[in-house]
Amino acid sequence: MEAFNKLLKQINLDVRQNKRFIFGIDGLSRSGKTTLTNMLLSMLSEREIEGIAIHLDDHIVERSKRYNTGCEEWHEYYYLQWDIERLRKTLFENLIHSEEIELPYYDNEKDQYIDKTLNLADKEIIIVEGIFLQREEWKSYLDYTVFIDCPRDVRFGRENSQTQENIEKFRNRYWKAEDFYMEKLRPEEKANLVISYFELLKESAGDGQ
Repeated sequence: MEAFNKLLKQINLDVRQNKRFIFGIDGLSRSGKTTLTNMLLSMLSEREIEGIAIHLDDHIVERSKRYNTGCEEWHEYYYLQWDIERLRKTLFENLIHSEEIELPYYDNEKDQYIDKTLNLADKEIIIVEGIFLQREEWKSYLDYTVFIDCPRDVRFGRENSQTQENIEKFRNRYWKAEDFYMEKLRPEEKANLVISYFELLKESAGDGQ
């Protein structure tokens, strides 16, 4: 697939430059970000390139900081789901040069996070994957960003049936935040490469080889 050929050329180019490279995988909820991330990690492994993935959903804050805060639900999801400034300082500012960084990892069952050390020594490529990745506070730390384009109805269809029953939560919390992000920051325009979810699906099934 043409998009993946572009990615491979970019990876090979950046590895030859002998510096750590920061890949961003952006896209709305259920668009296939983790699928693409895993495919890239597999590609790197096949080429004996040291890579690691960081999933932003591992670093959200406790529920009390993102629910029932008095703000509108979409605002909670977009602005409060992560400690934006803390992640900028502890994660993004340290991606290029640090061999170890300390990050807050969220435990969903305990509704708390614990700081853990992430080892980046010898890593040639770091993939950061998450929704709203190209927000103004983080965008400049990414060397190359891919945005996965996937229609809302397809993404909603990928949710389990129980989750789909609470459609008001999607309307008031998730979709309004997504609309805000798409209209305000125009991530498709700013990304270095846009990949269709359907192309990704075909490639992951092995049809695009």
